[in-house]
Amino acid sequence: MSRVRRIGLVQQAVGDDLERNLARAEDAVREAAARGAQLVCLQELFRTKYFCQVEDAALFDLAEPIPGPTSERLAKLAADCGVVLIVPLFERRAAGVYHNSAIVIERDGTQLGHYRKMHIPDDPLFYEKFYFTPGDLGFHALDTSVGRIGVLICWDQWFPEAARLMALDGAELLFYPTAIGYLDGETDQENAAMRESWITAQRGHAIANGVFVCAANRIGREGALRFWGSSFVADPRGQLIAQADDASEAVLVVECDLARIETQRRGWPFLRDRRIDAYGDLLTRFRR
Repeated sequence: MSRVRRIGLVQQAVGDDLERNLARAEDAVREAAARGAQLVCLQELFRTKYFCQVEDAALFDLAEPIPGPTSERLAKLAADCGVVLIVPLFERRAAGVYHNSAIVIERDGTQLGHYRKMHIPDDPLFYEKFYFTPGDLGFHALDTSVGRIGVLICWDQWFPEAARLMALDGAELLFYPTAIGYLDGETDQENAAMRESWITAQRGHAIANGVFVCAANRIGREGALRFWGSSFVADPRGQLIAQADDASEAVLVVECDLARIETQRRGWPFLRDRRIDAYGDLLTRFRR
């Protein structure tokens, strides 16, 4: 039986009109489904501009509960299109408790899973610690009609531990909804190096774990950031099998043959050769 799956990634610019952002994302999902996608992943915080460039308590009003208006609307879309959806949301869990989250909706419209971003950055123009409580749902893969998947979010993509834990939980495809871009004031060389590091780190996760890695990033200028798009899929060898450019909207639909995971892990059996008896110090903050 064929294990080829068609994966869709949506790369879009985002404006001030929340309803228009949502409608445009829905249109992109419909396009991906019409082109044969079985699973579609939207970009991080797709419904709003990237508001974390400033610290403003009024922006907590952008958050919504799960389930809530956006999740319910996209659950209907998933059922209408017959696709699995990865939907990143600004979650209002309770008064004063908010998360950068993503839900997974099965093709019949039921919610299969819920992930809350675990690693929260606090860098110039990425003031996420002001807005987001660190996730508390752990790293757990999900069985979907497309395969077993792991969902992580943006800053999580720099941490090999997160990718490894998802792989150890059986994930065949790792998804990284993302919002990352070039900063004003940096040289073109510095910006290019940062983008290349972003791609390389995730390709490394694909190689080290023998899985497919799929990253969906936004484009366009928002404030002092110019998001670099470059959404891509890497195979278990770390090879880029599809990639969007850094300035155009795109709906990537990519064939991923999950049978390649078995082939790759037989040749490069990293999971077999792990020295789990010797890694205890990984649970310390710093060894020296």
